[in-house]
This record gives sequence, structure tokens and C-alpha cells, in this order.
Amino acid sequence: MKEFNYLSDKDIYLDSACQSLRPQPVIDALNKYYTEFNSCGERVKYKWGETTDVHVTDTRKKVLKYLKLRQKDYFVSFTLNTTYGLNLLLNQIHPKYVKKVITSDIEHNSVFLSTMAYAKTHKIKREVVKREPDGSFPIRGQNFKKALVVVNCASNFDGRQLKNIKTLVKAVRSNDGIIIIDAAQAMGHTPEILYRTNADAICFSAHKMYAPSLGVMVVRKDLVRQLRTTFIGGGMVDDVNKSTYLLSADENPDHIHTIFEPGLQAWGEIVALGTAIDWLNKLPKSAHKNLWREATRLYNFLDSRPKVHLINSEPNPTMSFYVEGVDSHLIGAALGDKHIMARTGYFCAHYYLDHAEHYPSLIRFSLGYHTRPSDIDKIIEVLDKITNQKPKKSKKTKKK
Repeated sequence: MKEFNYLSDKDIYLDSACQSLRPQPVIDALNKYYTEFNSCGERVKYKWGETTDVHVTDTRKKVLKYLKLRQKDYFVSFTLNTTYGLNLLLNQIHPKYVKKVITSDIEHNSVFLSTMAYAKTHKIKREVVKREPDGSFPIRGQNFKKALVVVNCASNFDGRQLKNIKTLVKAVRSNDGIIIIDAAQAMGHTPEILYRTNADAICFSAHKMYAPSLGVMVVRKDLVRQLRTTFIGGGMVDDVNKSTYLLSADENPDHIHTIFEPGLQAWGEIVALGTAIDWLNKLPKSAHKNLWREATRLYNFLDSRPKVHLINSEPNPTMSFYVEGVDSHLIGAALGDKHIMARTGYFCAHYYLDHAEHYPSLIRFSLGYHTRPSDIDKIIEVLDKITNQKPKKSKKTKKK
């Protein structure tokens, strides 16, 4: 794809689940902000600042349109990343609205740890529910009465989706519960799972959807009444006296987004996110088909190797595996020597991968729209040699 022409022929990037490469239009948009109208948004009256305000407002609208959500019901706030957004929300949800916390076993640490912290802080019961093999959440038998439910809609190690997301959201909200979705792994390649999903909040990272490093929070306006605003700073207030202050969100409904935006925001990154959304919206269907075709080709190769143990049960641009008898970190280093950049370890999903399933350290391949057929050819060539090697026998030490 021409937007990634800066990527050399020999470099193969397979870590999009961590952060995607940025297409040239997004890089250009960020550079344009810094070189043409570098300014603080929502604070100044000079021309540069007015230009920033227009772009930032447009980006908020584009995020909601991308998810097919109504501005009348939701607002968009910007933060550092998904983890920060989840913690910012959970640390301010009043415990009087929560009887128990529910999450699932296949969560990223951002969800797993933040729900653990909330439950411990407020001495509330926390349940870890085992998701179905296809990623669905088992709803039957669950008591969602005033439950705080925090789950992902796509796994970061095998891409499995929360296929019954709308049913789950309805079940939680109809029982006076609160449901927050970690959408970090869905926004770049499978945003359709989130379309018109009426969750209380959706958190994701722009840097996993071809935009600069940035966190995004999409929040239902009526959730604000269940919050205790405790994280406060400049940009959130209209006035401050010696012992009192006026929140901008309380004074002006149009400033409701400021409730999660203390301090100076990453204005350039927000502007470039708008460009990334435009770029994703204009991608031809062939780009999506090509990505899944190459992901399927790589999946089929891995699935055919006797020594390779795939975590995935079906093809996905994100796939994890280990090779029997060979340390994954050594394979990662060997791939790196061939300019193939992949992650090894447990990918911040320690509970499920290590303690629940007891997998050894894994290798994760996460493809993106930059992935070329020649990349997959090279990966298959290198892995074919690795997976055909017999594991070395450890030398036995002689007894003295």
C-alpha cells in the first residue's frame, strides 16, 4: 500500500496489536499541526488556536460517526491510552451504584488490574467469568443487578470477538448495571462489532488504529451522574476560588467532554486521529480483503506445522502460538535477525495465558494494512526452517 512506502522492503512489521504503523497522510497531518498551527485548543482566540479547535471538534464528531453513535447520547474525551481511560473511569464511578464487579478471563491487564483495584478499594465482590471459545460472554445464569461489567470486544492475543456484545450490553443496562468496553483491538480492523453498541463507555487507543499515540473515551452522557469527579485540573474548570471551583461540564453541556480532560491535551495527535479515521473510511474493500487473505495464509501455514501450537481457533490478523521444544524468545530473536518484528511473551494477558491456561511464552504475529504478500512469503520461509529443526537435547551433568 502506497501510504506505507517509507517501510523498507526488508523490514516486516508484525506488532500492530501493540501499535500500528501510521500511513503517510496521518504523519503529514501531525507534521502540519506542528508546522502550521501549533497551538492550545479550547483556550485561545488567535487564528492558530481557532484552527486547532475546528479540527479537534471535527475529530470528536468523526469518532462518534465511526462507531455510528449519536452525539445526543455520547461524548468523546481524549486521554493517554486505553489503560489510562479505564482507570480514569473506574476511579470515579461512585461505589453506591455498584454491588459487584464482573470481568472475563481473556482480558488485557488494563481491564484485569483496574477491575481488581476497584473491587479491592471499595471491598466489592469481583467475578472473573470464563468466556466461550468463540469469545462470547456466557449470559445465562449471570446476575447483572447493579454490576460493573468491564470486558474487551476483541482479544489482544488471538483477536476473538465478543460476538454477543449487544445482548450483553442490553442485559447489563436493563439491570441497572454499568458496562464498559475495552475496544483497543477492534477499532483498526473490526470496528463493525461496535456499531450502535449502547455501552456506558467504550475505551480505545488511537495508536492501534493507524493514528498517533492517544487514548479515546466514548462515554454515555447519563453515566456522568454516577461519577465522583476526583481527578481535576486546568481545562476542566470555568472558575476557581480559594476553596471552591466551577466545572466546565456543569456550566456548559457542550463542554461535557472536559470532565475527563485535565490539563493540556495532545492537540496534534487528536487532529491526526481525525485524519486516520478519514483514511480508514476511504480504504477500498480490497484492502480489508487483502489483510484477511494474508492473515488466513499465515494461519493455515502455522496450523499445518506439527510442532506449532496455535492459540487461535480461526484466522485473524492477530495470532499467537508457540513451537514445541523451542523457546519463543529465542524464536523472536531469530526472527528479528531476519528483520521480522514480532512480540514474544504473554502480551499483558498474564492471568489467562500463564496462570489459567499454563502456556509457555508465546509468539504473537499481528498484521496490518501495511502487510505485503512478500512479507508472508518471507515469514513462511524462515519459520519453515525453524519448525523443521529438531529440539536440542539438554546435556546431562555427570554425577561426582
